[in-house]
Amino acid sequence: MSTVRHIPFLKEVLKYSFTAFGGPQGHFGMMSKTFVEKRKDITESELLDFMSFCAMLPGPSSTQTITLIGYKRGGISLAIFTLLIWILPAAFMMGALSFLIKYFDTQSVQTNLFKYIQPMAVGFLGYAAFKAMKLSIKNFATICIMIAAFLVTSLLRSPWIFPILIFAGGMISNFSNKRIPDIHQNKKPIKWINIFWFIFIFIIAGTLSELARIQHWHNVRLFNLFENFYRFGSFVFGGGHALIPMMYEQFVIRPEHLQIGQYMTPTQFLTGAGMINAIPGPVFSICTYIGGMSMSSFGTTAQLAGTIVATIGVFLPSTLLLFFFFPIYQNLKQYTVIFRALEGIHAVIVGIMWASGFILFKSMSFDWTNIVVVLITFSLLMYSKIPAPLIVVGWLLLGLALK
Repeated sequence: MSTVRHIPFLKEVLKYSFTAFGGPQGHFGMMSKTFVEKRKDITESELLDFMSFCAMLPGPSSTQTITLIGYKRGGISLAIFTLLIWILPAAFMMGALSFLIKYFDTQSVQTNLFKYIQPMAVGFLGYAAFKAMKLSIKNFATICIMIAAFLVTSLLRSPWIFPILIFAGGMISNFSNKRIPDIHQNKKPIKWINIFWFIFIFIIAGTLSELARIQHWHNVRLFNLFENFYRFGSFVFGGGHALIPMMYEQFVIRPEHLQIGQYMTPTQFLTGAGMINAIPGPVFSICTYIGGMSMSSFGTTAQLAGTIVATIGVFLPSTLLLFFFFPIYQNLKQYTVIFRALEGIHAVIVGIMWASGFILFKSMSFDWTNIVVVLITFSLLMYSKIPAPLIVVGWLLLGLALK
């Protein structure tokens, strides 16, 4: 890979990592504006395809999607650079919060600077859903699938709904016999080493964690943390917001119930869960904060180690799974049954995006200014050429000025 050739792309990823608010669904609006319309790194169809594929995998879907954009542009090396640049700013901010939490009023920060971020994220999400709908919803069947996915996602708030809906949408769209693949590509090589490392690390992490607990090793909690976060990254569907209640059970309730020493107080945990909605980047970066807080009673060095172990632990398994399954997915798309399924899968993703925007909007307090922010954001994205990062910065500055 010629690194110099990809520097403009990586600079755009860095800007994106500092301005991508709103969780995984909100991130897609900015991805579309930045990497499809502005830079043309991928097409709208490819972005929707990446989103659909990543929704089938456990782990952070927006992280996997931006990684695939780097992979498509420059292979594995650029994908890894893209992944690191996307993760590190949010991880640094949440790690720093674990050290600084006792020194400032986090509620004040969320109330002032980030006042307009949530309605802005709804505007980005509405824009992404509208663009995806124009691309993917082309007949009565896909309209019905989209509406059904919207209703089910809005009414049933379970992370397992996502893979179930995707499977159902793919099955339904296979009843048509009109669509067959018209492009045949050479089969992509399968990187079996990735699934080997995924399984090997999973087994080793569990074994070392149990040995550390039984034999009372020094820094036993670090071994436990890595196993916990690696397991979360391997099996959690539905993004970071689905992960938060699981971590509350693991790191707040369970230690108190088993009397194995406090990891953090409920207030400390909920502060991190609140702040993750007010910073850009992947929601999974809350794990960096949880790792730091879990080790805070053992000193600064141990706390820093906790942030690193948690970050690596939660992002590593989903990355290995991504690089293993994506070539398989590309090969399978050439089969008629998979090709037909994609139409329904894409319709499901559009329905989930609309539902996510609706849920996010419902969660805000009713205020006419929120509606205005949503409409202005959507209009700027749709009808102006203002870069997405400048729109984000504008709302941040306005929130700060009107505090």
